[in-house]
Amino acid sequence: MKNYKLAFVGLGRMGGNMARCLKEKGYNLSAVYDINRNLTRELAGELDARACDTLEAVTANADIIFTVITDDKAMEAIYFGPDNLLACARGRLFINCATLTPAIHSRVAEAVAKSGAGCLEACMASSIPQARAGELFLMIGGDEALFQQYRPLLEAISKSLHYVGPIGRASQVKALVNMVMNINT
Repeated sequence: MKNYKLAFVGLGRMGGNMARCLKEKGYNLSAVYDINRNLTRELAGELDARACDTLEAVTANADIIFTVITDDKAMEAIYFGPDNLLACARGRLFINCATLTPAIHSRVAEAVAKSGAGCLEACMASSIPQARAGELFLMIGGDEALFQQYRPLLEAISKSLHYVGPIGRASQVKALVNMVMNINT
């Protein structure tokens, strides 16, 4: 797993700290991208990774691309906008870590499959310290064989890892987790 070239799209508090965690564990961080160009350059220098100016460059420079973005609109942009991650996606794996609607996760998974790549949904029920320490609570949706193949990588950032079913299911489970947490609060 450590020989794979990893990339991150979305370098905010969660994505940036997940990338730092994997780098410290010996993984090859090859490319980073964020809409905040200063953040991209800063983290690229810290991780000894390429600061990509385009999403296509991210995919071209990685085997596995983690996306940690804010909402469905951002997901739409990075996969279906004029500059997108799917331009040279064949053979790559996309691990989408944002809490989004099941519909956008499903739409992205279909497009990724058509491009000849793989896709996992990895919803998080954790915060910044857990991202930095590699102790995320992850709910994984997608093809179970693909999940098993990349399980060691996911375990490197997770303290509690759960396969929950096909794409879209992790978002549903995350919504339930949020609901229970809100009720308890």
